[in-house]
This record gives sequence, structure tokens and C-alpha cells, in this order.
Amino acid sequence: MAVQETTYRDALRLALSEAMTADDSVIVMGEEVGRYGGAYGVTRDLIKEFGEERVIDTPISEAAIVGAAVGAAMTGLRPVAELMYVDFIGMTMDQLANQAAKIRYMFGGQIGVPMVLRTQGGTGRSAGAQHSQSLEGYVMHTPGLRLAMPATVEDAYHLLRQSLRQPDPVLFIEHKGLYTMKSTLDPDAEPAPWGKAKVLRDGADLVIVTYSRQVHHALAAAETLASEGIHASVVDLRTLNPLDFDTIRPLVETAGRAMVVSEAVMTCGVAAELSARITEECFDFLEDPVVRVAGEDIPISVSPLLEQNSVPTPDLIVETARKMFA
Repeated sequence: MAVQETTYRDALRLALSEAMTADDSVIVMGEEVGRYGGAYGVTRDLIKEFGEERVIDTPISEAAIVGAAVGAAMTGLRPVAELMYVDFIGMTMDQLANQAAKIRYMFGGQIGVPMVLRTQGGTGRSAGAQHSQSLEGYVMHTPGLRLAMPATVEDAYHLLRQSLRQPDPVLFIEHKGLYTMKSTLDPDAEPAPWGKAKVLRDGADLVIVTYSRQVHHALAAAETLASEGIHASVVDLRTLNPLDFDTIRPLVETAGRAMVVSEAVMTCGVAAELSARITEECFDFLEDPVVRVAGEDIPISVSPLLEQNSVPTPDLIVETARKMFA
């Protein structure tokens, strides 16, 4: 397939369409994924292509959606279930954390749950406190669940295709602020390996470790810092489980300074886990303590200004880095 310019949203749709064409066991299910085309338009027209038996509009019940997906996966299908917002993951915690995550263990490895749960997280649409959270920490805290969080058009496509090849459940969290982002996509290119982080920018002074939309904020901040003589590497984790620490370690050992950036809340969040691990494994090489730049420990406001100031921005990343070198 030819290289094309496309959006993050359309790259996801292409990945689903190709997977469903190649494998009849792949089905899509969720609230309004069929006739409406999905809350963010990712599944638009798939029902015309594959019919109502494979693109299934479900009742408005997150527990039912995930429960049905778990059962379908255990009995030979590869369901792609969609939750309209990651904020509703709490409604599915028995099906997800007690069933999907543990069935391989409970059955002694005889059966898995090869399903993908697509959902959307993050801020940027003034959607308020119940529709703007970053709850990836819930997923990381549950052994047995894989977690992918693509930051680019390329990874929206390739990570979703790779997720659909995994033998165990994958949470696939898309940032709602990235759907209209455009870039080139080569579907035939060799993708980065599953679970492998990408170094998107090299710098000898500081390592910025991040994922999802904050990758773009970090790159913008690194550009500003370079103009001031501070050269930062930017690492896009791509998946949080598996977590590729082997890419992070040598960069930190060289630079001696590390910053972890996450839109999730600061307390007990992804940034806390990563900063602790960097400190434990790279302590002898650190010039300064690892710094976290993360979301405020508050509900997200519907006010655009308050919303923007409750999560990391490029300016905040720059300001924090300057203090590290002051």
C-alpha cells in the first residue's frame, strides 16, 4: 500500500479495516460503533464494509461490552471492544481486572483472552471532570493487562495491528486530542517491535521520558531548550506494559538527568513509577533527582483555561528543565 498522508483517526480505521479483512474472527463492538461510526468517528463506515454481525452496536453498558468481549475472546474470536471514555473503566473492573487479566493464570495457561479494548483519554475538549481523565495507572497496576498508548499517526496504525496479534488482553488508549493530527503513514513499513520505545530526539544533557500526547509537548519543549543550550533526548514509550526500560537506562546513564512527563495525576501515577525505577536502576549516574511533570491532583475543570493549566504544557516542561540546570 502506498505511503499516504492521513489523520490519527483514519490510521486507526485503516488498521481495523485491514485486520477485519485479513481475519474473519476480528469483530468490533461497543456503543454507537456501527451506524453512528463511533464517538470520535474511528469506526465510521465499517458497518457498511463488514455488516452488523461483525460491527455490533451494544447497549449502553460498559460492563456488558467488556464481559461479552471476554467471552467472545475465550471462544475463538478477536473482539475489538470500545469504551467511549476511559473514565468509564471503573464500570468494567470485574470483567477486566478479575476476568480478562487473570484467566490465563487461572486456567494454567490453557486459554487466553486475545481482545483489544479501545478507549479514549486525556484533556483538551472541555469535557469536564468525568470525561477527561488519564487512568492508565489503573491498567498498569493490574498484572495480565497489556497497555498501548500511541502518540503518532504511524503508531496509531502499527500499534493497533500489533495489539490484535497479542495472545492476551490489550488496553489501547487513544488521546482524544490527537484524532485530527495529520502525518504520513506507510502501512507496509517495518514497524518498531511491540513493546519497544522510540527515541524521537537525541540530546546529551537531559532525558525526557513520556508517552501519548505529551510526546508532542516534550518535542516542542526540547526545541526551545536546544535554543538555550540544553539538549534533551525525548523517549516515546509507546507501550506502558510491556515497558521498555532498556532504552531508557543508557540514555539516563549518559545524560545524568531525567524528567518524566505524564498527563495522569502526579500522586501514585505513571510518572511516580517511572521516576522510582530510574532512581533505583540509574542512581550512580544521576547528577540530580529525577523530576516529575504530571497532572494536578484535582478533577479536570470544564473551563478551557483551567483545564489547560491542570496538565503539563510545553512551557511547563521548559520551565521545569531550566530549574534543573539553574
